[in-house]
Amino acid sequence: MELSSTAQRFVLHWGEMGSAWGVNRTVAQIHALLYFHGRPLNAEEIAQTLAVARSNVSTSLKELTSWNLVRVTHVLGDRRDYFETSVDVWELLRTIVRERKHREFDPTVRMLSDLVEDESFKNESPDTQDRVRDCLRLMQTMGAWSEEMMRLSPSTLEKVLKLGANIQRFVRGDGG
Repeated sequence: MELSSTAQRFVLHWGEMGSAWGVNRTVAQIHALLYFHGRPLNAEEIAQTLAVARSNVSTSLKELTSWNLVRVTHVLGDRRDYFETSVDVWELLRTIVRERKHREFDPTVRMLSDLVEDESFKNESPDTQDRVRDCLRLMQTMGAWSEEMMRLSPSTLEKVLKLGANIQRFVRGDGG
């Protein structure tokens, strides 16, 4: 498949952003390709279009599948696996937030909780104890807030996000 210049720019930029977010460039480019085209593609099409090794595509698709960002589908009369992603940006946001929270945020909250509950924590200075407890409280609050936000419908979440921007302008005195 030949990519239009718009598709090329989108896929290349998404790959660069993936690297900035700690995601392999090819993984991000495959996700961008699937999102941009909005239809299932097989691994051979992906490898050919992005000019990457088939093994790299296979590994990248496994990672995207483990993140629940890509799912396998089939085409009638074709035995190959096809891969697709959601074309709903709000669903993608929810998936990414949920997966990052599960993989990164929740283990940190558990570790901080374990530290605070450990008997040896009492041996730390009061200032250190306060900092660790403050960090735990902040993370628990942010975790609860993000769960609440992800339960909102996309239209309500969009309104909340816009309201947040308006509140910030109001507090700064920018009018609003």
